[in-house]
Amino acid sequence: QVQLVESGGGSVQPGGSLRLSCTASGTIASTMSMAWFRQPPTEEREFVARIYNNSVTSYADYLGDRFAISADFATNTVYLHINRLEPEDTAIYQCNSVMRTRPNRPWSNYWGRGTQVTVAS
Repeated sequence: QVQLVESGGGSVQPGGSLRLSCTASGTIASTMSMAWFRQPPTEEREFVARIYNNSVTSYADYLGDRFAISADFATNTVYLHINRLEPEDTAIYQCNSVMRTRPNRPWSNYWGRGTQVTVAS
């Protein structure tokens, strides 16, 4: 099957930057898109950004310009650059992919376990 593993989280001071990475591995025939979601403490998971294999991107409206998603679909790796981090960005950041394991299989969602980002002085 498919496994997604995130990395790059940690504790950062307000105003700092981070780059999160997520790599998918396993039986992957093709990838439609990869995305990031996040779950702040005591809140529901929320969409952050998605990138499609044609390089089209979409972002949550509330984010502003501090977030940038990019990907290398040759290695099934997606990145999330976060600038000018704020305490409100504290969350578990989780990677998502829409892939299929065989050319004739339907597209399926896959999820990583997440990486913790904590923004505090």
